Amino acid sequence: MHRPETLDLARAEPTGLQIEHHSIDYIPESERHAKLASQGPFWFLGNFHFFTISIGFVGPGMGLSAGWTTLAGALGIMFGTLFMAFHGSQGPEMGLPQMIQSRAQFGYRGVIVALLATLFVFVGFNVVNVSLMVDGVHNVFGIDGGFVAVAAVAIGALLAIYGHDLMHRTFTWALFATLPLYALVTLALVFGHAAPSSAPVPSTSSGFNWIGFATQFAIAASYNISYAPYVSDYSRYLPKQTSRAKLIAVIFAGASLSGAWMIGLGAWLAQKLHAADALVAMNDVGASLVPGLGKLIAFVSLAGFLPIIALNAYSAMLTVLTGIDSIVPIKPTRRARVASILAISTFVLACVFAIRGNGIALLQTFLTLMLYFLVPWTAVNLVDYFFVRRGHYAITHFFTPSGLYGAWQLRGILSYLIGFASMVPFFYVFDAEVNREVFVGPFARMLGGVDIAWLIGLIVSGGVYWLLSRSLDLDRERRVIAETPAVDA
Repeated sequence: MHRPETLDLARAEPTGLQIEHHSIDYIPESERHAKLASQGPFWFLGNFHFFTISIGFVGPGMGLSAGWTTLAGALGIMFGTLFMAFHGSQGPEMGLPQMIQSRAQFGYRGVIVALLATLFVFVGFNVVNVSLMVDGVHNVFGIDGGFVAVAAVAIGALLAIYGHDLMHRTFTWALFATLPLYALVTLALVFGHAAPSSAPVPSTSSGFNWIGFATQFAIAASYNISYAPYVSDYSRYLPKQTSRAKLIAVIFAGASLSGAWMIGLGAWLAQKLHAADALVAMNDVGASLVPGLGKLIAFVSLAGFLPIIALNAYSAMLTVLTGIDSIVPIKPTRRARVASILAISTFVLACVFAIRGNGIALLQTFLTLMLYFLVPWTAVNLVDYFFVRRGHYAITHFFTPSGLYGAWQLRGILSYLIGFASMVPFFYVFDAEVNREVFVGPFARMLGGVDIAWLIGLIVSGGVYWLLSRSLDLDRERRVIAETPAVDA
């Protein structure tokens, strides 16, 4: 079988600060230079920032106490992290970006269905990220956030252009910078050394309600499920023999611990200080301890958040190139990655300036919609990988529409669409900025506004795909895989 140009195995790993030359192609064993130990800190920082703190404001804003918000957030984060951690194990075993792998379930061209959902997540995350930065800079420093938006997107784009290695380094640096400051803010809250916030006060109470608890759980779960399309992109440089169990455990520990900590911190900031803006709240806590410390915490928080902007830009680039390649085969050159990242970053900036509004309200609505789009995909992908094909794939066949996985795989496409359709009656979309319901499905209305659409989507999409896959000729697939030359040969 002809080996496509995308599997260029002859190039040596670059040295020094150079633009990563791989993108949607296979990572050869000879270039798998990443370490398992790097995955824990990387995904710890993935949640260790003021964006995650803002998620902890959702529960108190719906009348949920800080304690119940912390519990709902921790349970949701752990539930969502299970999915992202299991996706992460696919990286070293296959050496491919996550969305290239999805061609096995959706087909070489059919994967565009899943790509649209994941691109919405990557771009949408950066729109919300930058919007929160703009709000925070204006509220803390009293300056126009427009310049900050441009600078943040530009720096994120530059990091994404240089790619995998530089991004891992900047994640480590950002963790070292933010960890002591966030620990200090947490200790200040615990021991009561914090002044009330001057930010607008949301409506809060110290009680419990199922709608608030379910919403906080779902938003926290969706937050880490949203990492499912990312994880393999950053674990594919690990050696193929990396222990699956250890990798899953490391990713789970890193992402769930920081996520639960930050959401809990946000919940207590909201209840004790009536905070509605994470940067403002941390500025107030710092200022109550030492004059000027609050501004330093806010500044370091902004700087430490820039790798997250890069994270989204990088994965969005892989998604865009996969989409283009699924229509017209391309050679994934450095020029292609630069052009796609610049286009994505320009679009993000345009959306930030066009969509002005309350960052927290935008966050809540976006995370809800994101969960709806991602759940059917993650169910199909994981069921295929762990229960249907059990990790047996022909790598070279991912790069041709005439290969083992074909141009269109109706099993995956139908499972996604049926799963999404089954969720619609359970949708509960609420616009917190104007305090009104946007869409409430009949079953969500019957449940009093409790949103379980994500659970329905997981069960239906995964179940339908498993049933449809019973007609797959797996013995034939394994014969083809056995006859296909190894990509590292």
